[in-house]
Amino acid sequence: MTIKKKIADLLDEIADIYEMRGAQFKPRAYRNAAQTLRSLGEPLEDIVEKEDLRDLPGIGESIANKIEEYLKTGHISKYEELKRDMDLDIRELTSVEGLGPKKIQRLHSEIGIKSLEDLKEAARAGEIQDVEGFGERTQQNILENIAFAEKKGDRFLLGFVIPEAEDLIGKLRPYCTRLEVAGSLRRKRETIGDIDIIGVEKKGNDLLEEFTSLDIVDKVISRGKKKTSVRLHGGIQVDLRMVEDDQFGAALCYFTGSKKHNIEVRKLAKKRDWKLNEYGLFHRDERVAGETEEEVFNKLGLDWIPPEIRENRGEIELASKGGLPRLVERGDIKGDLQSHSDWSDGKNTIEEMVQGARELWHDYLALTDHACEIRIAHGLDLKRVKEQGKEIDRINSEIEDLHIIHGLEANIKKDGKLDVGKDITQEVDLVLGSIHSSLRMDRKEMTDRMVTAVRSGEFRILAHPTGRKIQERKAVDVDLDKVFEAASDSNTIMEINAYPDRLDLNGYNVKKAIEAGVKLSIGTDAHSKDHLRYIDLGVATARRGWAENGDIINTMAFKELMGYLL
Repeated sequence: MTIKKKIADLLDEIADIYEMRGAQFKPRAYRNAAQTLRSLGEPLEDIVEKEDLRDLPGIGESIANKIEEYLKTGHISKYEELKRDMDLDIRELTSVEGLGPKKIQRLHSEIGIKSLEDLKEAARAGEIQDVEGFGERTQQNILENIAFAEKKGDRFLLGFVIPEAEDLIGKLRPYCTRLEVAGSLRRKRETIGDIDIIGVEKKGNDLLEEFTSLDIVDKVISRGKKKTSVRLHGGIQVDLRMVEDDQFGAALCYFTGSKKHNIEVRKLAKKRDWKLNEYGLFHRDERVAGETEEEVFNKLGLDWIPPEIRENRGEIELASKGGLPRLVERGDIKGDLQSHSDWSDGKNTIEEMVQGARELWHDYLALTDHACEIRIAHGLDLKRVKEQGKEIDRINSEIEDLHIIHGLEANIKKDGKLDVGKDITQEVDLVLGSIHSSLRMDRKEMTDRMVTAVRSGEFRILAHPTGRKIQERKAVDVDLDKVFEAASDSNTIMEINAYPDRLDLNGYNVKKAIEAGVKLSIGTDAHSKDHLRYIDLGVATARRGWAENGDIINTMAFKELMGYLL
């Protein structure tokens, strides 16, 4: 967790407390400020050195003072004051999906709920269903959602860990001849337990001293000649393993692959009467490989295996036959196929979003603001869709290096139809359909809803297909195999939503979609220009699903893409 995310979480909690108290304007102000912090593309500490926080959207004098107080002292006195006045654990309770501040206040006042344990006991005893506005089904949902909240554990979202790891690597690289991340971070898993780093120290340097003295280190957990562990201020643990140059490749292999993958690779070594560990590949006492990963894999009769697919899902067998796919790469991606501007619920103007896309060398950007009934997202009606189209036409006429695709995102209703009519959809070049409401339908109803939607022909891309939010909300209960079949039959594209708390479809389902013959798109779901950089997370997720260039429509040039979409 980065410092900016930690502060954003505190601001959200302050908003929750004010909402419970019935305050009218403060909750929104704090939530807007929290969203601004999360959207920043740089570490907050770097931004504060260059500009005044008060110049950022949604951050006024009072909230800026609180942010600066945290940066100086590590706490916000107003937050601590508000917490002292509360006799319940709002952070713990709001971690349960479906429980907002107002519902928590009702449960607190009616049956004395103060903690997650209180909530669990009340649900098991059948007390919640008797509270006005709840009922038996809500009570059962709460029990299920408590179990989901408790499973989160102490893991961190990939999208928030990567910047911390890159910052850390940048600080340590001058003291190393070789330095790489390993573990689940290198495999680009959607959540990360800790950061593993493998390093070879430069002669004349004290890498461990530099590592433990970094300003981003909160606590040194353990210190040894081969492994040192620290905890960063954001809360995540970092393990630095120091190896010799001729051990580096073996260590990187050993600490990157999943447990099941590593077991299978070691079996290959054992068949040759060799031994494979983090120090190298050995025949008796002689090291036969270890300096590079390629050397280790090749000695075992394997092609080098991309880190993202080292999960024991068939990659080892294919690597032994020279049959691994050529996975899609960041350089293959020519644009972003979901983004939002300040015309609906985004933070930046269309021109600012274009500038952000230019900085990433995109050839095109699909602007897909919400339309019609998504009132919470300031959805556009027909008049505003037309006005936006004229604005996009004007901007397109003034730029040559990037094309704005005029699109929209529409909600899929319970019956599988869009909540906008053809009078609106015919005004744009790309329609995304997505589910934002009635997320807890039973499996058959949800499957019927999504299959009907996919086969309707009302939209080209099914956005964030399972509706999940990692560590916040479960995926909808749906038979994805049937949805994939319908998508393949109707040539409907399924999205890999690259927003850090979605990554939806995930890697496992990306692979299943490809096997079903479904084409995929990558959309950042950017709500600010800084979010556009999440395209890297989309590519990583595609790679975890074994996606090749031809599976992802973002690899198409603009004219080819528009011909395919229309």
